[in-house]
Amino acid sequence: MEHPTTPVEYHRGLVSDERRIGRGILAIALLLGGMQVFILGLVIVAALIDAALGTEARSGYTPLVNAAGAFAVALLIPWSMLIQRWLYGVRGGSLSSVLGHFRFDLFGRALMILVPVIVVVQVVYYWAPFPQTTWAWHDLLLLVATALVLTPFQAAGEEYGFRGLILRVVGSWTRNARLGLVLAITVSSVLFALVHFSTSGLLNVWYLVFAVGTAWITWRTGGLEIAIVLHAVFNATQFVIDAALQIDPTVATDRSAGAIDLSVLIPVPLIIGAVIVVAIRTRRTGTVLTPSARMQEDGVSGHRWP
Repeated sequence: MEHPTTPVEYHRGLVSDERRIGRGILAIALLLGGMQVFILGLVIVAALIDAALGTEARSGYTPLVNAAGAFAVALLIPWSMLIQRWLYGVRGGSLSSVLGHFRFDLFGRALMILVPVIVVVQVVYYWAPFPQTTWAWHDLLLLVATALVLTPFQAAGEEYGFRGLILRVVGSWTRNARLGLVLAITVSSVLFALVHFSTSGLLNVWYLVFAVGTAWITWRTGGLEIAIVLHAVFNATQFVIDAALQIDPTVATDRSAGAIDLSVLIPVPLIIGAVIVVAIRTRRTGTVLTPSARMQEDGVSGHRWP
């Protein structure tokens, strides 16, 4: 088993002499339970405010309810860090990367590369017309503002929760690092699909592909930065396009089997392509690891992303 001073992979950051499976299950329960409480509580508050203001709702959907839901999921960032600190005594910053902090340089490079690629994918995805509805101009502004300001944090919240905390918790349950990686990716990906409450097999395939791909990228690069860019840019551009085209939100957010067709799989090559690019970029350097005790003493930042 890994010694604390030995460089380890991202998913092994919570490994100790004991596997602590019960503690891990508690951590996952607190994460998922907290997420549902945040969403339910804030959406209820938003609905009460809408009722007081006389806001017209479309099947319960309003710009304020949308913003409340995004903010609720964004709370998973501090919540995940708090759970890790409380149950494992490990700094919350280690959820960001193996260096113990968010690598903004890697984040910026990924952003420059992925934004234009994701925009092209969205153009293909939206080529077929979607049902439209009429929004007031102030509703459109609120939807776009939410997409640009809150949706990236919502996406980051899911990454910190699923590709962060759950991946590391489950990854610590085995003595073998590779078995731990497979188990961690499997459990975190299945739970990610389940919390979206979709009855569509096709949509669940997309969730699983996205979750497995971003989990693998997180492990390989030693942090959440690229996964957050993929998730945040994809979701934000979708919400902006939905608002700009005045797409009916009750249709756009319908996850039932009858509402989903094969077009939902159009972004799959994006995730596969991202995995391939990361694999190529790291073929010589290997997986990014935590810095050793000696490297920390010498002020070296550890194995860097190429």
